[in-house]
Amino acid sequence: MTSLLAVVAVLAVLSAGFCEEQKKFLQRAGVAFNSREYKSLLTVSNGEQFGTWTWPEMCPESFFAVGFSVRVESNQYGSDDTALNGIRLVCAKDGNRNFLYTIESHTGYFGDWSEPQYCPSGVLTSFQISVEPHQGLFGDDTAANNIRFRCSSNPTLEGPGMEWGEYGHWSEECSDGGICGIETKMEEYQYGLDDSTLNDVRFHCCASQQ
Repeated sequence: MTSLLAVVAVLAVLSAGFCEEQKKFLQRAGVAFNSREYKSLLTVSNGEQFGTWTWPEMCPESFFAVGFSVRVESNQYGSDDTALNGIRLVCAKDGNRNFLYTIESHTGYFGDWSEPQYCPSGVLTSFQISVEPHQGLFGDDTAANNIRFRCSSNPTLEGPGMEWGEYGHWSEECSDGGICGIETKMEEYQYGLDDSTLNDVRFHCCASQQ
């Protein structure tokens, strides 16, 4: 009986250790790593006109974006729609998905964050956004509606955004390394007038370390 209890105790300790190993460390990076050098900016041509470019946020040195989530406001059925409000990148180092940082630049105030999506392997290397064009003086502008990313391992990931607007062309690709930073173009809160929130986004490319 004593030996059986000892075996159970050992299994319990091993199980607890395994669970600890599976826990993910996830921390918001903010602007703490903005001094990181980058080699290029990825942009697209179909962003909308409202708002201003805000601040960049960068993954820590040697970390690259391996996944993302989006903040999306659902259909408001006659009230003011804003669709895509924010994009959050998840940064990892050397494929280790247990120690992660997030970056997002300025985000809108409406909607909920989706569950993160990850590249099966590799890093994010290019993007494409779906944008609704300006709806005129009395229309309801939503601007950016959704985003797609391409991974270095080839899969394409798409956010659970809204369906107004159309996708434009893909950005250039980070040929050596991957996406390591984000900067958003955001229309500030309009206090009861028409909000469009996120209008455009650009991403930083960092080189992989040799």
